[in-house]
Amino acid sequence: MSRVLERLRLLKRASRPVEPSLPDSARSVAIIMDGNARWARSRGLPVLAGHSAGTRALRRTVEACLDLGVNSLAVFAFSTENWNRPDDEVRGLLDLLAETIKREFPDMGRMGVRVRFVGRRDRCSPEVRQLIEDTERDTAANGALTLWICFDYGGRSELVEAARALVRDGVAAEDVDEGALAARLSAPDMPEPDLVIRTSGEQRLSNFLLWQTAYSEYVFLPTLWPDFGEGPLREALAEYAGRRRRFGAR
Repeated sequence: MSRVLERLRLLKRASRPVEPSLPDSARSVAIIMDGNARWARSRGLPVLAGHSAGTRALRRTVEACLDLGVNSLAVFAFSTENWNRPDDEVRGLLDLLAETIKREFPDMGRMGVRVRFVGRRDRCSPEVRQLIEDTERDTAANGALTLWICFDYGGRSELVEAARALVRDGVAAEDVDEGALAARLSAPDMPEPDLVIRTSGEQRLSNFLLWQTAYSEYVFLPTLWPDFGEGPLREALAEYAGRRRRFGAR
């Protein structure tokens, strides 16, 4: 019920003029985890070693979020376009997902983290789908932090599927509004990110949470994802705290 109320609060806020204000701290954070391959190549390691190091960075980041008062963390783990990567890399990423779920997520659950997966599941193996379902069930009652794993996810694809759902549900054209579409997103109860962080120095969205990040603040850091942790997260949160969020107002 609390997530439903939060969603209604956000929709209400978006519908009225908002006075510019200095945010105290970002409670909802999204991260485009970039730089695994460059990290590995700079060390003469295979690409999958960089992805493996990235899972350890995720663990550090989750722990830092718990310490810093962040209550929602969405991470871009695998995009719909990543299927176009070399076959051995894709297979390795799928194997790494299963390994990470088994190795890391039980501990996160004991720390009070609720794990949610956002994106397609039909292209994963039955074993991985079962691991996903088990993890979501086992952590459903946790409330310290919600970790949204965006896997086989694309923002454009999400919006297309939401539009299809409107048609399937027989919603009349005049009844289509932001609320109707938002209710048909992959995870309607995901809080809209206050802050989006992209690592590795790249400055683009890469098809990530296109609807949800319409009024998010962005911080682009040079840190490669496997080196990310509490320090860079604090830096990004501090930069966010010094900005004024206007939501279209002056």
